[in-house]
Amino acid sequence: MQEKIKMQTPLVEMDGDEMTRVIWKMIKDILILPYVDLKTEYYDLGLENREKTKDQVTFDSAEATKKYGVAVKCATITPNAQRVDEYNLTQMWKSPNGTIRAILDGTVFRTPVVVKGITPFIPTWTKPITIARHAYGDVYKNTELKVKAGAKAELLVTNQDGSTETALIHDFNSDGIIQGIHNTDNSIANFARSCFNYALDCKKDLWFSSKDTISKTYDHHFKDIFAEIFENEYKQKFDAAGIEYFYTLIDDAVARVVRSQGGYIWACKNYDGDVMSDMVATAFGSLAMMTSVLVSPDGVYEYEAAHGTVQRHYYKHLKGEETSTNSIATIFAWSGALRKRAILDNNEELKDFADRLEQASIKTIEDGIMTKDLYALSNLENKKAVNTEEFLVEISKRL
Repeated sequence: MQEKIKMQTPLVEMDGDEMTRVIWKMIKDILILPYVDLKTEYYDLGLENREKTKDQVTFDSAEATKKYGVAVKCATITPNAQRVDEYNLTQMWKSPNGTIRAILDGTVFRTPVVVKGITPFIPTWTKPITIARHAYGDVYKNTELKVKAGAKAELLVTNQDGSTETALIHDFNSDGIIQGIHNTDNSIANFARSCFNYALDCKKDLWFSSKDTISKTYDHHFKDIFAEIFENEYKQKFDAAGIEYFYTLIDDAVARVVRSQGGYIWACKNYDGDVMSDMVATAFGSLAMMTSVLVSPDGVYEYEAAHGTVQRHYYKHLKGEETSTNSIATIFAWSGALRKRAILDNNEELKDFADRLEQASIKTIEDGIMTKDLYALSNLENKKAVNTEEFLVEISKRL
């Protein structure tokens, strides 16, 4: 047995929920631990432990990520009312991703894994589209209230000097709802610079879209900050690199994306990026084929799968039924985190392993061995659908 690859610095490891938690352990046991002397600082972000710690574990994992610089995260449940009952929660805990992103104040870059044999649903897409999603504020840090008929809802801002500003939201003649959202100039500027830097690194055009014609103060502010930073700091660099930046409305961007060949970075506000990354991933083949990395302005990286906890498969797994769950996005979260850790620590062996793990994963699919979601999409002649564990074993053979 060859000696395992050593690590100098731990990764922050954030475990998760349901089927992805099951796969998480399988990936470690089959694809990582036989080859790597894995060092991690472990945090259990499963919903039971978030309830037990009153969500403190989520905050602790984010602070550990700032300390060590690289984290890998399993998919987690963001509870709704049904989950509160199912897990007997004391409250509807917020999205762990939202909490971590707010603390790290980074940008999420999501790119599909493209493999031979799977043609995108939009056949003109010959190159991957990277979604750059702002990872702070907006609806993910919102404040909400139910409002009774006859109420008047107003925005109130109390300035540092004690002066106030108010704006009427609505006079309610029936019951209703209100929502308060916010963002900060620092976070928007960090988002812009992360996108411009990433575009220069990848040598790809950058698009940014919002809805400033309707949101004349909020969205327009994003547009202005992007424009100012680009003109003052990045225009000459973009010209030298032969790439371009432009702004367009979100509805125009969607139309352009559908007609395009791909091969660019599309920067979106938080909610837009959440929705559009799922659309792009699905159109390229599967949400389970989407890589995702949160990059903070001070160089902290958190790798995760872009999809959820695969609840339907988990309930089958609990009944002892066979599942065929695609683990590519979770594998690439591990390989991305291991590669970044290796680069920061100048660990060539570990970097080589991360590269080989990704190559083995892609080769398995291109050899015709895949989970059922990809089997239904693949146009390879000799293809075979395998179960969750068999797929990982096949990757290990090629690894």
